[in-house]
Amino acid sequence: MSRRNKISLLLMVAIGLLISWYAVRDIKFSVLINDLSSVNLGWLIVALGCILLYFFFESVVTYILVKSSTPAFSFRDAIRVPLVEQLFNGITPFSSGGQPAQLVVLLQAGVDGGKASSALLMKFVIYQAMIVLNFVVSLIIGFRYLVDTVHSLAIFVVFGFLIHLVVIVALLMVMYWYSMTKKLVNGCFKVVGWFVNENKYQRWKRTLNQKIDNFHDESIRIGHEGKLMVKVCILTFLQLFFYYLIPYFVMLSLGYHNANVVMVTSLDVLIFLVISMFPIPGGAGGAEYSFEKLFRSYIHSSSKLALAMILWRLLTYYLGLFLGLIALMIKPRRVHLQNNEAEKMEE
Repeated sequence: MSRRNKISLLLMVAIGLLISWYAVRDIKFSVLINDLSSVNLGWLIVALGCILLYFFFESVVTYILVKSSTPAFSFRDAIRVPLVEQLFNGITPFSSGGQPAQLVVLLQAGVDGGKASSALLMKFVIYQAMIVLNFVVSLIIGFRYLVDTVHSLAIFVVFGFLIHLVVIVALLMVMYWYSMTKKLVNGCFKVVGWFVNENKYQRWKRTLNQKIDNFHDESIRIGHEGKLMVKVCILTFLQLFFYYLIPYFVMLSLGYHNANVVMVTSLDVLIFLVISMFPIPGGAGGAEYSFEKLFRSYIHSSSKLALAMILWRLLTYYLGLFLGLIALMIKPRRVHLQNNEAEKMEE
């Protein structure tokens, strides 16, 4: 990790501690300790199992996609990919560091840069598609509740959905309307030439076109493998399904057994969309605010609501940072850096 990334990590931990303190500042310490001691560890372990399954299924998806073009790729190295992704997603604005970090991990494992980029983009397309699918279902179930409860969050949810929809449409255009999309992208990219010198503009343009070509070729190859695509879509759906279940099991651990699993899961899908709208790494502030507002009608005790929010964030955000640090320290079985991309990540 670079010095800047280390500072960002420490800053996010500090912000997390500050938000947790703010959430419990008006709660008596004895009440908080009593609620904490009454937590059902069994249900909390189930919640922990859900986030671990989330990481596991993403590892399997990565393994399947990369191994289809790189047979020597090992599952051990595939496990590192989502964990390092969680770390860099969590310390960069709009989770922008996750994709480059995954690429570096794959390069370190000896995967060709073009094939690695294509596999990651394909994984990203399927992931976005499953998010959109889950959102549509959740919108039908929980949007009315969201509008009635917190009007401002409804706006963020809609914008978050539009962002995910635009991204997946753009990537699908590369897959199925290649020539037109390439002309459109190159036409829009001319604007960049107004702000940089000619050499840099041409270099960036070549890189962009190469990535478009690689993604298109790889998407065509994988798209013809129907069984593989169906398998990856199912695994990605399961990956997100277990992630969205976490708040429900956290509520069960706090004694709220009458919670509607369908509604709670749907609300977590909507929170996921809200988090994507906040530029602060990890959606810090926005995630906690959304959780508190949406689950306040379910959890009436202020101390248990604050405790539920903290437990949820520990599982869905801070655990990923911790496991990502461990994964970052584990060396791949065969190191093979290409195009100096891994060195650039360290700068």
